[in-house]
Order: sequence, then C-alpha cells, then structure tokens
Amino acid sequence: MSQEYAEEKLTTKEKNKIRKPIVEKMRRDRINSSISQLRKILEQEFQLLQPDSKPEKADVLEIAVRFLRQQMCREGNVGKPFPRTEHQEYRQGFSKCLHETLSYLSIHRVAEETQIRLLNHFHQMQTARDLSHHRISSQYSTQQAKHQPPTNSVKPLWRPW
Repeated sequence: MSQEYAEEKLTTKEKNKIRKPIVEKMRRDRINSSISQLRKILEQEFQLLQPDSKPEKADVLEIAVRFLRQQMCREGNVGKPFPRTEHQEYRQGFSKCLHETLSYLSIHRVAEETQIRLLNHFHQMQTARDLSHHRISSQYSTQQAKHQPPTNSVKPLWRPW
C-alpha cells in the first residue's frame, strides 16, 4: 500500500492524534515563555526571598497570583475581570484562527508534512509577536518612568510575603 493511499485513509481522529503532540508542544512553549517573562518581571522579589536559588515555575506563579490579588483588592476590583489589551485580543483571535485552521486541515486531506510546517510557522509567528510585544512594553514602561514627575505621596512597596 502506498503512503499517499494510507494518508487518504486517515480519519479525523487519527489526524488529530498525529497533530496532538505538535499542538501540545506549542501550548507548553507558550506556558514556559509566559513563566519566563514573569520570572524576569519579578526577579528582584526572588532575590529578596531566595537570593541563592533559581525560583521554580510554581514559585513564579504563586508570587504572581499573590501580587494580582493584592492589586485587585487595592483597586476594589475583586471579582471583576481586568480590561483586555490589544495584545490579549490579538492572541485570542490568533488562537481562534489556529483552531479553525486545524479544523480545516482535519476535514480536508492535507499532507501531514504540510500540516506540521504550517503549525510550526504559526508557532514561530506567535513567538516572534510575543517577543516584540514584550520589548515594546518594556521600552514604553521605561520611557514612562523617566517622564513621570516626582510625587510627594509615598505608596506602599509591594512585597510578596
């Protein structure tokens, strides 16, 4: 039996089974990238808590959750969703587009190699966009900090403990 004939006989379930590890790797990469960005943002706090050790992923997430809860309590937004940014809207649209593409590929008989190349392309585009967004956000924050006039009011310094 030729390989082309075998590929045509694959059911949607079998195609999804083949595609699942690729999609799972993309998901894990997104999670790890986000945790890495959180680790960089909270780096000073980790130095105060554990100066001689690298924080684990769970530590990063716990401190980030604690910080967000404190912020929400201070602003009186407990139970209310955060306003969505353009970047979040873009990511949601990108994810929906990727999901639709996967559905299309499973319905139509597209070669597995083509599917893998397309999924890898989407993953690279998303990673590049996330990195550029992170750089732009960092530059904007730095510029804002330089242009803010000094205030006489003292705000409490956030500590994760």
